[in-house]
Amino acid sequence: MKKTFQGRVVTAGTAKAEALVSHGGFNTLASFQTPMLLGDKKVRCSDQNNPDLYQKSMLGKALCLPETIGSTTGGMALYTVCATGKQPACLLFSKHIDSLAAAGAILAAYWTDANMPVVDKLGDEFLNTVKDGMTVEIKEDGIVEISDE
Repeated sequence: MKKTFQGRVVTAGTAKAEALVSHGGFNTLASFQTPMLLGDKKVRCSDQNNPDLYQKSMLGKALCLPETIGSTTGGMALYTVCATGKQPACLLFSKHIDSLAAAGAILAAYWTDANMPVVDKLGDEFLNTVKDGMTVEIKEDGIVEISDE
């Protein structure tokens, strides 16, 4: 099965990675806190309130989310994981990205060497279709292809 979705490019780039899916809001600081503070090289999600992601490695994954939640430090957390090479392959939002997460992703795109494309507004069908382990490919124009290859 191969399915294509069109979203809005927040930060440009291409990526092909394994999907990791959260159906609840993604608390950026809580999720990346242990990898940032304790040096977890597998970058396992440390947010105990997110049963979809808790203790799963986010490093190099296509992180598929509805939206981010949490404090004003979320953008800085995204920037920090990119600056330290601990970022997901990409961030894919079914809803509109919030301004704090967008700011962190945009700063990381310009101030680090990290490649972490971000696409939002992919729609509820995207999040209902994509499953952990599927292959996700992001094109430069905001087209996201998912397949179970």
